[in-house]
Amino acid sequence: MSERDALIRSFLESQGWDDAERARLAGDASFRRYERLAKPNKKMVLMDAPPPQEDVRPFTAIARHLCGLGYSAPTIQAEDAAGGLLLLEDLGDSTYTRVLNAGMDPVTLYGAAIDLLADLRHHAAPAGLLPYDETVYLTEADLLIDWFLPAITGEETAEPVRHAYHAAWRAVLDKANVGPPVLVLRDYHADNLMWLPNRTKHARVGLLDFQDALAGSPAYDVVSLLEDVRRDVAPELAEAMIARYLSAAPDLDPGQFRDAYAVLGGQRNAKIVGIFTRLWRRDSKAGYLDLIPRTWRLLEHDLAQPVLAPVRAWFDEFVPPPLRRAPTP
Repeated sequence: MSERDALIRSFLESQGWDDAERARLAGDASFRRYERLAKPNKKMVLMDAPPPQEDVRPFTAIARHLCGLGYSAPTIQAEDAAGGLLLLEDLGDSTYTRVLNAGMDPVTLYGAAIDLLADLRHHAAPAGLLPYDETVYLTEADLLIDWFLPAITGEETAEPVRHAYHAAWRAVLDKANVGPPVLVLRDYHADNLMWLPNRTKHARVGLLDFQDALAGSPAYDVVSLLEDVRRDVAPELAEAMIARYLSAAPDLDPGQFRDAYAVLGGQRNAKIVGIFTRLWRRDSKAGYLDLIPRTWRLLEHDLAQPVLAPVRAWFDEFVPPPLRRAPTP
C-alpha cells in the first residue's frame, strides 16, 4: 500500500467510511481524483487532491460561499486540508451533459443555468478573491503561443511574435470589463453542472469544479456555458440565452456586454487550444486533441466580431486558417 493510499484509508476510517464500497468517478484535466463511497442508503464523494499539485482550500471556501447563498454546491462533510482530502455531498449522476443527451429540453436547462448567473451578480464575491485582470488574461492566452503554436509550426514562438500577440490582446482586454466584478466560477459548462429537479429555483443547478474562481467580468461564465468546447450549443439557443441574461440585468449595456462576451470568448478559446495541446504533449492525454477543432470553430466565430479586430489581424498573420487545426500526434 502506498503512503497516499494509507492516508486515504486512515481518513476514511476516521469518518466511518472505511467499509464503504468505492467506485472511481470520471476525473478531469487536473491531478484531482474522485471516488463514490456507498453504504446502504447513503452515498458520499471522496475528493483526492494530492499536495503540492492541488490545494483543497479554495474549493472549500467557494463551496461554503455558494451554499451560503442558497446554491447547490456539494456540502463539505469532512476535510483534511493538509492531506488534500475531502468528503463531499454526492449530487448524483445527472450532469447537464447526460440529461441533454437523454433528450431533456435544453431551454429549461440552459435557462436555469443563465438565471443562476444573473442572480449571482447580486451577491458580492468573497472577500480576498483574486481579480481576473489583464495579467491573468495574458498569462492564460499565452498558452496558445507557448504550446499550440510550437506544436503546429515545429518552432518556438519568436519574441517579436509574442510581443505582437500581447499588444493585440492589450488593445481589446479593457472591453472585457462590464459592470462591477462578480464571482467568476470559470468552468461553468455542461460537464460541471448537475440537474437537481427535486430542488427549487436556483438550487436546481448543481455546481462542480469552481476551485479556480476569481473576481471578474459577469460575461465570462456566460461564455463558458454557451461556447462549450465539449459540446455543440445551437446558435439560436446561445442567442436566446444571452438575451435572457441581459433581460435580467437591465443595468448592463447590451452592446458593451456583447463586446465583453466576444473578447472573453476569444481569450478563453485561445487559452483552451493551448491547454488541450499541453495535455497532449506534456501529460500524454491525446484524447483532448479531438476537442481542438470545435474550439477553433468557436475561436474563429469570436475573431469575426469587430471588437476583436486587432487580435484577428494577429491570427491572420501568424496562425492563418491552414494552421487552425489539431496538431498531429
